[in-house]
Amino acid sequence: MAIGTVAYLKVWIPLTGLSIPCPIHAATGLYCPGCGSTRSLSALLQLDLADAFRYNSLIYILLPLYGCYWLLQRKKKTKLAQGMLVAMLVLAISFGIIRNLPAFSHLAPPA
Repeated sequence: MAIGTVAYLKVWIPLTGLSIPCPIHAATGLYCPGCGSTRSLSALLQLDLADAFRYNSLIYILLPLYGCYWLLQRKKKTKLAQGMLVAMLVLAISFGIIRNLPAFSHLAPPA
């Protein structure tokens, strides 16, 4: 899967200019919590950490939380793992709402 992702980001998009559009943004004009993730991962592959974080900061907040969730699952701490999962879901929904408010427009991915 990692090889396919890197090929998509480093070969397919630069050659064709075609990437997967966000259906939520296309239908509503609003940014979903995942908008900008493709550009963020592409910037990360080029080691441009500032742009990677600017395109979608949520994925870099969720990654460590997911790691904690995974560890809790492995240690059979089911209630804590479920709480972590709920926290990640609330965070993602909140981020999706907040990034569309004018006062937080800096959280929207740059065009």
